Amino acid sequence: MNRRLISAFALLALASPATAQTINVALNADIRSTNPGVNRDDNTDAVVLHMVEGLVGYRENGAVAPLLAEKVTTSADGLTYTFTLRKGVKFHNGAELTSADVLWNWTRYMDPKTDWRCRSEFDGRIGMKVTSVTAPDPSTVVMTLEKPSALFLDTMARTDCAMVAIIHKDSLKPDGSFDRPIGTGPFMLGDWRRGEFVSLKRFDAYFSPAGDKRDGYVGRKNALVPEVKFLAIADGATVKAGLLSGALHVADIPDSDLPEMQKSNSVQVMTAPSATKHALLLQSRDPLLSDVRMRQAIAAALDLDELVAQASNELGKVNNSAVHMASPYYSEVQRQRYNHDPARVKKLLVEAGYKGQTIKLIANKRSTVPSFPVAVVAQAMLQAAGINSEIEVLEWATQLDRYSKGNYQMMSFSYSARIDPAQSYNQFSGPKDTYPSKAWDSRRADELIEKATITADEGERQKLFDELHQLMLADAPLIFLYNQVDTAVVSKRLRGFAPWVASKPRLWEVGLAN
Repeated sequence: MNRRLISAFALLALASPATAQTINVALNADIRSTNPGVNRDDNTDAVVLHMVEGLVGYRENGAVAPLLAEKVTTSADGLTYTFTLRKGVKFHNGAELTSADVLWNWTRYMDPKTDWRCRSEFDGRIGMKVTSVTAPDPSTVVMTLEKPSALFLDTMARTDCAMVAIIHKDSLKPDGSFDRPIGTGPFMLGDWRRGEFVSLKRFDAYFSPAGDKRDGYVGRKNALVPEVKFLAIADGATVKAGLLSGALHVADIPDSDLPEMQKSNSVQVMTAPSATKHALLLQSRDPLLSDVRMRQAIAAALDLDELVAQASNELGKVNNSAVHMASPYYSEVQRQRYNHDPARVKKLLVEAGYKGQTIKLIANKRSTVPSFPVAVVAQAMLQAAGINSEIEVLEWATQLDRYSKGNYQMMSFSYSARIDPAQSYNQFSGPKDTYPSKAWDSRRADELIEKATITADEGERQKLFDELHQLMLADAPLIFLYNQVDTAVVSKRLRGFAPWVASKPRLWEVGLAN
């Protein structure tokens, strides 16, 4: 019996009355671990962040707010952050949260043996350094930085860092190895059958943050159902069958399947813009593309409105900025973009001395990103403008290796969501000699980004981001195309579900109608 048939039988079982109050969510692959911020990917983060919480988290609009902390105060010099913990918060084992738990977690995260994803973000290797963490009383944690950073709280809230989750020390085995997350979230770990599903059970003693509605990760967070089950289903046909039969309640689907789902009476299609960025990378150290006129010619050869419409099934909107469109920093300057201009292409190609050399455009065929569709449309547009190009399709692991080494001419690539613009620019900007994966090698850009990481004043940061955007448009090291529009197909039985800018499902404050 093949795996697809097994999955179909499993979905039929999920539709039985015994699971009537279990929310079933499809994931395209199994999670990697339950260890917060360790051996993780987006699926892992989405599941784990139902079980654990940090001192701060993201609001619906991407702003940072207290979570396990009741309030956060910053010293006048920007070096000291004081977190006052909420009273009455309990771990899944019944123990009450205190500042000692925060200290224990911080020590564990900063131990290289933990292999925490974000240790380098806080130990000075990248720029920001936490010099001390103290607990003057059971309800207070004080963290001190080596120098001011406007990104400190944003980094604490990042989902790939697991929001610097506070777990109980009993989450570890006696030998110090990780066992299971004993967190403070609205759900706790039930059963993880690798390759099949992860079951989360409602934590009845959960103490929700204040608020009369859900607000990202920090508003009201009560679990309304006794169980949520995340199922690993790679086969798209099985996912569609599960949604249409009612066995599945939430799933992401390819844009190409939207028209079929929109006709169904049993499901609804929900969309929300995210901070994920789709782009074409142009290797500025390639002998041909090192000439900025060639890069500008490529940008002018693309009808971006048509390219984005085709790649996103007409859901996306052109955004050439590294700042996502829902950000408060998305200004009129950030809306400036490249324009389709065939006459300018011809002029630039002559000036650059282009002789018809073929440019290889690397892409992959993962269904979760538009890498290949973008490449196909871009190639046709380049050919029409007189720029020869050839698509090279690679497996994702191979493409990622080529990206990491800077070994490409052009590449259709996607950057994961970063809410703060400075974090977004840091993803692709920096010295190529040190970081070959960086697409933009500009000392002026590095200077502006560094200022943006230190400056807390919103007006000053806006000026920095606007200058960065104009500088990037002129240099054309990469062409941002659009922000991913997340689409979720949701059972009409589901109540309260909504996609949002962080691109991860949230199953608290979500219920099932009978």
